[in-house]
Amino acid sequence: MKFLTLISDAYAMGPAPQGGGAQGDPIMSLVASLLPLILIIVVFYFLLIRPQQKRAKEHRQMLENLKRGDKVITVGGIYGVVEAVNPNTVVLKIAENVKVKFSKQSVAALRPPTDED
Repeated sequence: MKFLTLISDAYAMGPAPQGGGAQGDPIMSLVASLLPLILIIVVFYFLLIRPQQKRAKEHRQMLENLKRGDKVITVGGIYGVVEAVNPNTVVLKIAENVKVKFSKQSVAALRPPTDED
């Protein structure tokens, strides 16, 4: 019997229940529930989206600045020297008397001028 008395005493000492089921400010509870989602979006932006956009912008600028004589590597791994640049295509010299036409988007990177063929 003494155990039941302790339980009832502990219940009586607890905080009084709120009337009507309201638990404080509803706007604060909404902000508290959305805060983790907002933080995840911010982290994804700075770790994934922003660096990808920066790389895409650098690649686009590199393609715009291609000129005859540039040493390049294609996305397929072919090393070549730019012979001609058109709006959508690039003609690469990949060996003596061998020229191949590629899509401009298939050029992956510029090689350093000191790179051997």
